[in-house]
Amino acid sequence: MSDLIWTGALNDAFRLGGSVGLYDTTLRDGEQTVGVVLGPEQKLEIARALDELGIDRIEAGFPRVSDDDRHAVELISAAGLRAEIWGFSRAVPADLEALVELGVGASVIESPISDLKLDAIGVSRETMLGRIGDAMRFADGHGIRAAFFGVDSTRADLSFYEQVYRGAVEAGAKEVVVVDTLGIASPEAVAELVGRTVEWVGPDVPVHFHGHNDFGVATAAAVAAVRAGATWVQGTINGMGERAGNADLGEVALALRALYGVESNLRLDRVRAVSERVRELSGYALAPWKPLTGETLFRRESGAVASQFHDPPSIEPYSSELVATERGIVLGKKSGLDSIRIKAEELELDVPEERRGELLSAVKRLGTEKRGLVTDDEFRALVAEGG
Repeated sequence: MSDLIWTGALNDAFRLGGSVGLYDTTLRDGEQTVGVVLGPEQKLEIARALDELGIDRIEAGFPRVSDDDRHAVELISAAGLRAEIWGFSRAVPADLEALVELGVGASVIESPISDLKLDAIGVSRETMLGRIGDAMRFADGHGIRAAFFGVDSTRADLSFYEQVYRGAVEAGAKEVVVVDTLGIASPEAVAELVGRTVEWVGPDVPVHFHGHNDFGVATAAAVAAVRAGATWVQGTINGMGERAGNADLGEVALALRALYGVESNLRLDRVRAVSERVRELSGYALAPWKPLTGETLFRRESGAVASQFHDPPSIEPYSSELVATERGIVLGKKSGLDSIRIKAEELELDVPEERRGELLSAVKRLGTEKRGLVTDDEFRALVAEGG
């Protein structure tokens, strides 16, 4: 696999090695994308795709939010997937009882812990501490592996944060999640908070990082969390989610592997197909230049780049084979003579060298007039017309 990654030696001094687990919350946090509604059967289809992708843990949903979500959790739990199936719950009795009724064996259990959130809902720190402790003891007593999820934890008072997380573990939480609910933490701040959390909860309690992308640093923050000792990264397919979305698990896995030597079970050769299907089911579009899954990543219009097209490592940071897609030359305003040669060879058209200049002029003119690309059929017509 390393022979398909061409990042050079600059990153070698910062390699981490090891591995990280991937926890997908597309079916819960991802569905909170404005306007997205996924039915139980659609969620089951996505869960199967996530399982084939190599996701380690799939958050099947929030059973209390609706009958459809409850049914989705039932369907996914009974599907016989390799991935661990997790639920989602607030630290309130009715949510927890629903997990027991469904036989969910593991769940994130959330509570807001920043003063901003607590003031907004009119709950004191002491009351919330009690709710969290009661919820963790309930989960532990009913055989549910709980991961405590402190909502808005990156804006919580640090001393209260420490009290909450230590208390959650003492009450029965088996794992904890550092949660950047509004995506406000810099990568450096995430590393600091994750490192402290690892210290506070001890070496036997796995620490997750759950980040949002409001300032465009969700992937960098997830990497920083792993550097600081997080063993799980939470995120979604395509980074979907509220506001600017969640950390994109595919991007995180690619960055960790290619830049830091950290492995995961994610199959990079399946990411683009799963990305496309989730996008279709959810009804939104992706930027064509989006990392890893964008449709133009391996298409080249620039003539200067086309002259090096025969040598992929000179113009790409990793091979198209790594993500199971094809490379290609497209024609337009920015094309060059090599673009004409390569496209003619691809389409098996007889274009003598002395004709390439006039064809290039015609392609540039048409691309400028269209304010877009020249299609293969249009190029064929230009060749037939004599440029």
